[in-house]
Amino acid sequence: MNRHSSRRDLPRQILAVFTGGFALYLGLAIFWTVGYQLAYAGRIFPGVSIAGVDVSGLSPNAAALKLSQTLSYPITGKILFRSADKTWVASPAELGMVFDPTASANAAYKYGRSGNPFSALSSQAGASGLGADVPPVILFDQRVAYGYLQNIAAQIDQPVVEANLHLEGTNVVAQPGQVGRLLNLDATLIYLGGQLQTFRDGETPLVIQEAAPRLLDVSSQADAARGILSQPLTITVPNFREGDPGPWSYDIPVLAKMLGVNVVDVNGQAQMQVGLDPNALRSTLNELKTFVDRQPANARFNFNEVSSQIEPTAASNVGRSMDVEASIRAINDALLRGEHNVPLVVAEQQPAVADTATGAELGIIQIVAQGTTYFYGSSEARIQNIVAAAERYEGVLVAPNEIFSMGSYLGDVSLENGFAEALIIYGGRTIKGVGGGVCQVSTTLFRTVFLAGYPVIERYSHAYRVTYYEKTISGENDSQLAGMDATVYFPLVDFKFQNDTPYWMLMDTDVDVATRKITWTIYSTSDGRSVTSETTGPVNIVPAPDPVFEENPELGRGEIKQIDYAALGADVTVTRTVWRNGEVYFTGEFTTHYQPWAAICQYGPGTENPEKQAKRDKICLSPNT
Repeated sequence: MNRHSSRRDLPRQILAVFTGGFALYLGLAIFWTVGYQLAYAGRIFPGVSIAGVDVSGLSPNAAALKLSQTLSYPITGKILFRSADKTWVASPAELGMVFDPTASANAAYKYGRSGNPFSALSSQAGASGLGADVPPVILFDQRVAYGYLQNIAAQIDQPVVEANLHLEGTNVVAQPGQVGRLLNLDATLIYLGGQLQTFRDGETPLVIQEAAPRLLDVSSQADAARGILSQPLTITVPNFREGDPGPWSYDIPVLAKMLGVNVVDVNGQAQMQVGLDPNALRSTLNELKTFVDRQPANARFNFNEVSSQIEPTAASNVGRSMDVEASIRAINDALLRGEHNVPLVVAEQQPAVADTATGAELGIIQIVAQGTTYFYGSSEARIQNIVAAAERYEGVLVAPNEIFSMGSYLGDVSLENGFAEALIIYGGRTIKGVGGGVCQVSTTLFRTVFLAGYPVIERYSHAYRVTYYEKTISGENDSQLAGMDATVYFPLVDFKFQNDTPYWMLMDTDVDVATRKITWTIYSTSDGRSVTSETTGPVNIVPAPDPVFEENPELGRGEIKQIDYAALGADVTVTRTVWRNGEVYFTGEFTTHYQPWAAICQYGPGTENPEKQAKRDKICLSPNT
């Protein structure tokens, strides 16, 4: 064999040697593996343990016996639960854990025998070299654990409690809030199951969920409430002057009843606010508003006919109007600052005319109109009412273009305001009532305005002809004065006229009781107007009904008294033409319809033939005869 042939055979020789060696190794490995499997047939592979207990080489039954004798964890183990300063310790058995040694031994036996052959051999090799601790098989009855945890929850759980502030009489009682706590049983059970699986003592966290109240602490609000109730509240009119209403004081029990506690949301945060309840305070302030509010009042003047100058007789008054809502805020803000004397929030309005005004400035330089009526035969009570009503208008100013309302100056016609009971027309009857005679004043103003040529905006006549308003200076009646009366029963019935000039007017009323007359004078600047008028006089005359006789148990037998007087019904139309600078400025008609009116007599019980007696006494006679 040559050298080249030997070289070609060398790789084959090496390959043959390698193949033979590998085959030998593989054969030995297979032999060892088969032998290892046969050696531990029916026994647990070396290196396998259960919860740290070595069960290598044992049969499953022997391993189960050893485990049951060795592992006492379910009974002797300790599981700790902790919440703040409270702790609870329980054995796994008390928490529903049961250890299964047979199933655990079977699990150890299966270690290295499951999966594919390579995975099984790898597990066997790993256990043999490093060891393998197989988890014990346990049974976990969560119902038992749930019951145990419920007992803990009963000691941990607490409801959410909102902070509270309330009154007991005038004492402020504050109760702090409480954070709510709730043990989450399901989440805690998950942690407990994991801890039991370790077969070791340990602490299982309690999963506690907290819920904060909207309000936890209201001590500062309680202090504020106590400050509000520390002393009475006094409310005043700002810039108080003699004659102003108030002050008004509210004692502590009253404030306690008005105290309000509200929870409001401020930028997503709940806040408690204390103060006097706006609704209660609003009701109180609205009552005060009727006393506080007043219209600005011009100064009143007297016209000196000698000097042709006006002279102040009463100072002007600043008007004011309470701002109720702003006052509510001001009072509560002041109380929270510890202030208990609080001025109301009032808007002031200056009068148009102060007492420093002059006649030249206002255009009051002369008499422009004057009217007089007579009240012969009036009772003392009626005269008292005429005087009381006339005084309301003494020195009153009327602004240019103002519509003057007589009723707005008349005010409350009552006994307290100086009026007396006298005969009035009411409900289709002439009866006794407070203020009888006031219409003598309104009739006088109507005639003065009529003669001055000013527009009459609102005027109502009487229901029937009243003899007082048709009397002349001589005391006789003049039917041509019919239709020239005006009644006022404010606020239902009013008399209004307009000052349609660029000048102010000054009113002057003069009641001459001795001569039974009232004169109304208007001072201003004449704009050249004059008045002509025509009257139809009473037409369409309707006879008065027959006298009416009524029994009055308050009268004695044979006593008879006339309480109402007969009047003929009629229609009257008065046409007025107002001239200015030789031209007709405007015209207007005043149409009046008077109802026929029956005389009424009353007599006492048992009076015989009252009609005959009335005729004898010349009372309750019909004007038709």
